[in-house]
Order: sequence, then C-alpha cells, then structure tokens
Amino acid sequence: MKVHLFHLPLALLGLIGTASCTSSRSPLAPDTVATDLGAIGAGEGPAWKDGSLYFTDGQHINRRDADGKTTVFRHNASNGLLFDAAGRLTACESGLRRVTRTEEDGTITVLASDFEGKRFNSPNDLCVNSKGDVYFTDPRYGSRKGMEIRDNQGRLIEGVYRINRPANLPSGLCMFAYDIPNVTLILGPEEVQRPNGILISPDDRYLYIADNNNNTRGGSRKLLRFTLNRHGRVQPGSRKVLFDWQDGRGPDGIKMDAAGRLYVAAGRNQANDFETTRFKAGCYIFSPHGRLLDFIPTAPDEATNCAFGGNEGDTLFITSGQHLWSVPLHR
Repeated sequence: MKVHLFHLPLALLGLIGTASCTSSRSPLAPDTVATDLGAIGAGEGPAWKDGSLYFTDGQHINRRDADGKTTVFRHNASNGLLFDAAGRLTACESGLRRVTRTEEDGTITVLASDFEGKRFNSPNDLCVNSKGDVYFTDPRYGSRKGMEIRDNQGRLIEGVYRINRPANLPSGLCMFAYDIPNVTLILGPEEVQRPNGILISPDDRYLYIADNNNNTRGGSRKLLRFTLNRHGRVQPGSRKVLFDWQDGRGPDGIKMDAAGRLYVAAGRNQANDFETTRFKAGCYIFSPHGRLLDFIPTAPDEATNCAFGGNEGDTLFITSGQHLWSVPLHR
C-alpha cells in the first residue's frame, strides 16, 4: 500500500518541497507497494544483520530469517536495537532500565544502567556516532512512579545521554566495574520534553530527536535537529524544529539513507484521548532540511520504527501495530 503525493491530505501537500537533487526527491517509485508481512509481534526496534531482521515484541528479541521464519534470539524485553561496527547487538532494555550489548558468545554486557547513581527511566532508542559512542533516549511513558533522575531545580529529567566509547569494554563486564565515567547527559528538559527516536548524521554534525510527548495534551510531537560540536556535545542555541505533528501522534523511530533523507515512523489511525488522526500511521520521508517528500501508510495503527535491510539495503522495514511491513526503495 502506497500513498502518492496526490493522495496526501491537503495539510501535508503544502509542506512538501520540490528540488532536483536526490536528497530532495522521493525514494519511492510510482508503482511502489508496501507489503504486510503479517502480525508477527513486530512492536519495535527493527535492525538488519546478515540477511535477517531483528525486532522486539515486548517480551523477546526476535529474528526473522530470509525464509520468513521467526525465532527468539534473546529474552528480556527491549525497545530500540542496533548492531555496532563489530556486529554486536546493542539494546535499550526499557523494562530493566539499562542499555546492554550481546557479545558474540551470547553473554550480556551492561553498558549503562544509571546516571550519577540514579537509575534510568526507561531507555527507548539509540544510535552510534563514528567514534563508537552510543547515544540513547530515556523517556518515561505511563506511570511516573520510580523515576529517579532530576536536575538542579528538582525537575524530573527525560533526557538524551551518551555512553562514551563502549567498544573498548572487555566482554561481559559492566563499565562501572572499571570506574569509568561513561555516561554524559547531552539534552535535558530545557531542550526536549520526552525524547524517543534518535539519529546522528554520518559526519557527526547533527543530532536528530523525535520529541514525542504523546500522552499529554499539548505535548511536543516534533522532529528536532541539534548541531553537535567536535566533542559530540550539543551547541547551545542550535535547536531547530524540522516538522511538527501538532495534535496527532508524534514521531518515533528515525533512520537516514545514504542521500541524507530522513525516514520517521509516526502517526496513528485511531484517535485516543490525547491524539487525533490528523496524521495517519506510517513512515514520513523528509529531505535533510525537513521537507516532506512522501508518505507510506501502515496498518492497523501506530507506526513505531523502521530500518533498512535487504541484500542491497534497498528495503525499508516498518513496525506498526505488531505488524511488519516491507517497502522497496528506488534510490
């Protein structure tokens, strides 16, 4: 299922820019069709490695092979997933409030579980820069009970953090066992409300955040961009809003292709007390500067994340309402 530009709501058509360069053209061919691969419990965290797609279902990390067979890869509920340069799976284990890495021998390394002695809220999604530093978001959806991290003014922090070069950590051990000051707060309540999806540009220049305070009336539902300095810290005053989902369901997972286009899972098809259906569930494709280029609808509801895969990296996978969708890309 594909919605072309002439099928988009008028509110979206006015936001779509045109340009001749690749990064400002849709990567979808005119006859593109999204395929529903079934209700296989694909709730979040799609990540591709060696011909298989990994995703989470709220209880396990699952692996879907080239034949379409799904098996349990690892227990422990998680959210965002990524494979590092060495091919090891790094996960935001939201339930256990930590970020971990699965080593080649199957052992679990805890990369971070607290900030200055206070437990994280619920690590949600993650990305890595060219140096191997892991950046992750730490929102809290639902109950506020048990939140521990506050700023100097006593405000609860739903922040963005950096784990400094975890690639050098010995296998199977916790970083805090080596007394390494490994976690840095990158963004706090002055810049973000409830950070969800996260992405760093390949040149380490920009940090993209899906600020999705979706269970609060009037909460932020924005795609944000920040400029990073050479030390990987956010430059003051660099916050820029690329897109605003207004009263709809805001952005979730984010990916970027080789041309710099942004793929953002967002929207919903069934309204609730906090969100309208102004923006339908699916993947919103933007130019690097935030121009809406195209939209891929999904069902039944709530597009949550996306990832590139396939033999040539030319397939987009989308998790939505426990269904997995695949979309061929024309680059």
